[in-house]
Amino acid sequence: MNSFFQKYYTALIKGGIIAIFLAVMLVIPHYKGIWDSSITIPLLILFWLGVAYIVLPDFFKKYRVAILSVYGLVIAYNFFIFNIAPNQAENHRLYLTNFMFIPIPVFTALWVYEQWRWLRILKTDKTRAELALLKSQVNPHFFFNTLNNLYGLVVEKSPQAPEVVLGLSDMMRYTIYEGKKEWVGLTDEINFLETYIELHKIRYRKKVAIQFDHEVDGSIQVAPLLFINLLENAFKHGVEPSIGNAYIYLRLKTQDGRILFHMENNCESDISPEKGGVGLHNLKKRLELIYPNKHELRIEKTKTTYAVHLNLNTH
Repeated sequence: MNSFFQKYYTALIKGGIIAIFLAVMLVIPHYKGIWDSSITIPLLILFWLGVAYIVLPDFFKKYRVAILSVYGLVIAYNFFIFNIAPNQAENHRLYLTNFMFIPIPVFTALWVYEQWRWLRILKTDKTRAELALLKSQVNPHFFFNTLNNLYGLVVEKSPQAPEVVLGLSDMMRYTIYEGKKEWVGLTDEINFLETYIELHKIRYRKKVAIQFDHEVDGSIQVAPLLFINLLENAFKHGVEPSIGNAYIYLRLKTQDGRILFHMENNCESDISPEKGGVGLHNLKKRLELIYPNKHELRIEKTKTTYAVHLNLNTH
């Protein structure tokens, strides 16, 4: 509350000062011969510089050297005319007026540019904050399911539990160190998905047909942790509730700078393209932020199958 009153008080003082300045400037023209004085134009310049400093203090301080240099030259030229050639002062008054007003559009354009750049930076910071939030939601969601898998193996005292711990450790290392990067190699994402698949193969006792074909350009980079949500949904809504004949087919390839990802799995649950859980929702948001107008996500569902097509333009 004190901060509010302080800001209100400061704004009131600034408004009062400007009002006094304006009143003075309205009175000055009524005095005869005022324009014949050598100090009139310097006073006008100082007045408007004072107003600019009060209204736009940050902008004024940032460009004070340029502003003061330009109007310092105008004031110097004014005194030169009045002192060296006082009889020609009236003829040069138009030049002085032009010198006063010509820089104004330039500084106005500069101020507009500053505001535009500030909005761009603000938008970029907002996008980064949203992406960071989405990543923080993706990782716990993914590890929660994987830890459940490990818990089941530990309870059963499965000899495969240490292998799961090692695989989970590798994936945690990837999400912590690589996941925070803006871009990672596409081959690194493939290795991450393969590790995830191997962990699930250890978990399931029933027969699950999993095929992952990939043929990619190793130099292409992609946003990290982009495909894991789709694969996770395939296990969660396809393999887990399936009684038999569970399968997941993945194909990932690159073509002319584009990443083409296709995945199909059996589907015996009530999941629909509109209800993909937290993971699918986050994926859509990330695609909108990272690949605006450069991605296509298409989901096709039948009574027994669920297919996802994701195309990314990396150019």
